[in-house]
Amino acid sequence: MDLPIIPWDSWQSFLLCFIRVVALIGSMPVFSGSQSPVKVRAGLAFMLAVLIFPVVRTHVPQGTLEPIGLMLLMVQETLFGVLLGFIARLILIAIQFGGTVIGYQMGFAQANILDPQSQQQVPLMGQFLNVVAILVFLAVDGHHIFLQALVRSYEVLPPGGLDFSGRTMPYVMELTGDMFVLGLKLVAPVMVVLVLTMFALGIMSRLMPQLNVLMLSFPLKIGLGIFLIGVGMNVIVAILGQEFQDLTQRFLHLFQTL
Repeated sequence: MDLPIIPWDSWQSFLLCFIRVVALIGSMPVFSGSQSPVKVRAGLAFMLAVLIFPVVRTHVPQGTLEPIGLMLLMVQETLFGVLLGFIARLILIAIQFGGTVIGYQMGFAQANILDPQSQQQVPLMGQFLNVVAILVFLAVDGHHIFLQALVRSYEVLPPGGLDFSGRTMPYVMELTGDMFVLGLKLVAPVMVVLVLTMFALGIMSRLMPQLNVLMLSFPLKIGLGIFLIGVGMNVIVAILGQEFQDLTQRFLHLFQTL
């Protein structure tokens, strides 16, 4: 039985819409992890596609397409949806990278835990800041930004109008480099204080050889690192919130490069 808003002669158009939504849901933060069951993600993607399709129907190719042409469009739609999700995930990668760096400085080099999103062992502080970033993403309604960008993408870049051979890859590489710089900026004050602490402990070991600097450094660096992260948490949250809100401009710039 046909859905009232999806006539049978438009099933290929709906399929192209559904593929882009599935690729986006499968790659965007929060929903892409294994903690979200596949059935839930598939159901959410189908529901969004049903709701969006009547709005973007005029921008999706109509009529019956050849199988090869339909497959090529489906591949393009998948790549485009994954690319949108990847741009947002760069922010999470940046904060996790910064947390990993200060975790090593604090002495947590071997303290790894399981990341439910990637199913990999990640450093403790990196995962902690990653959870903070996910909470900020939800607090600033980052998922709404994705929905707005998704609908806007059909107006600017309808299926069949994508071109990945232009300035897209250089722009994505530029964003990737900027995100690593962002990760270091977020934790730079903590890194500087921890390095100065090690420098001071080195001087103390020279002045007082009987002092067990190694045993003293572990609790000192851990306590100092946690204290500094707590003091600077408001700044970290504010920077992350601004980065997530800037996703709208990055998506629009991405649309211009395609």
